[in-house]
Amino acid sequence: MNSAAAVPPAPDPSDSSDASDPSGSSGARRRPYDTSSRRAAARAHRAAVLDASRELFLRDGYRATTIKAVARAAGVSPETVYKGFGTKAALLKALWDVTQAGDDEPLTMAERPLLRGVLDARADLGETLWRYAGFVADTHERLADLVLLLEQAGPDASGIVAETDTERLRGVTAFLGHLAEQGLLGPGAERAPGYAADAGWALTGPLLYVRLTRERGWSAATYRHWLRDMLSAAWGPEGAGGPAGE
Repeated sequence: MNSAAAVPPAPDPSDSSDASDPSGSSGARRRPYDTSSRRAAARAHRAAVLDASRELFLRDGYRATTIKAVARAAGVSPETVYKGFGTKAALLKALWDVTQAGDDEPLTMAERPLLRGVLDARADLGETLWRYAGFVADTHERLADLVLLLEQAGPDASGIVAETDTERLRGVTAFLGHLAEQGLLGPGAERAPGYAADAGWALTGPLLYVRLTRERGWSAATYRHWLRDMLSAAWGPEGAGGPAGE
């Protein structure tokens, strides 16, 4: 019997596995997963779906437009549309939000340049309201076609109308708070802020803009002058702040 210690076999040069790796995978270090291309593709798909939905909604109407048709026009699968937006109503709401903002960047309205130009200005009430009226007119001009679409969409769109109305009231209330901080509100508006907010909410409605500009023939500039004057009357030093007792 040979008492010499057994000599281990020479390693097989064709075996490149790492003995310290229990998976037996190659010892080469894996590249980190790059998500930037996937994010870029998702943004491109989202933009394509929004563009296609705008074209089909405005051409065929809300009821006649299907998710399948939007997906086909966008060059994506219906599953991609459902995954990104959910329902057809949610797709229309997303289109509204992007149109209102002017782009799909993740910024609140208060962070956007045009409204920042209103909020950052150190001006009197008349100039501040003039800038604000310009912001409202520009926003409603972008939304005008979708406003008419919602009017024709029926019950399916009622939730969108209610949601956008609530968002607009929130925005008007925040703007009134800004005016109060700047010492620009009249005593009536300060005494009855809820009444003042409701008045501003009614005056800044997008449907009113559409009716004045498309049915009554007003220009956007005329609407801007009118809105500035009406808000000044409601919120300025002569504003009554609501009926007595409210």
